[in-house]
Amino acid sequence: MDRTVRTVSLPTQPDKTTTVNLVESSSAPSGLELVSSYQTHRVGDPMDLVALASQVQKGDDFIKANAGNKLTVIADQIRYLQEQARKVLEEAKRDADLHHAACNIVKKPGNMYYLYERPSGQKYFSIISPQEWGSSCPHSFVGAFKLQHDMSWTPIDDVEKRDSEIAIMDKLLSQKTAIPPYAGPNFRGLSD
Repeated sequence: MDRTVRTVSLPTQPDKTTTVNLVESSSAPSGLELVSSYQTHRVGDPMDLVALASQVQKGDDFIKANAGNKLTVIADQIRYLQEQARKVLEEAKRDADLHHAACNIVKKPGNMYYLYERPSGQKYFSIISPQEWGSSCPHSFVGAFKLQHDMSWTPIDDVEKRDSEIAIMDKLLSQKTAIPPYAGPNFRGLSD
């Protein structure tokens, strides 16, 4: 068996060479001469090798570009997931800090609580808003938070958005047909 490997320079890139692997040849595979040895061993048109090398080079370039594109998508997904993880950790820290704030009442999910800070640095929750205190507010107001049923805290600026998200989820969960009965591919309407 004769395995042939040729190195070819491309006309468009003379300083770059490409290796072309040609099919192994045998004058008598399995003991039988199937083709003329003259035809299989003679040197063909050099431009055939250049065309073959050019095709190999194009294939390599496309494979590199395709892999690069896929890796770019994965890198974007990794960055997105890292950002989501950072937000989750920040919210968890905020929620833990709020749960550790002083409070003389039993906090109930669904209610709004107002966080104040004493001159000593102690933060505490109250059910009285700064508007209800008026000018006689005894300490500096830090923020207002709604205690959610999952025991997370939602800042007052995000309460309306969060409540609408929860309402949508409640509506979806209350519907018996929220998940279609058949999850197979559906090509209806594509060919009509």
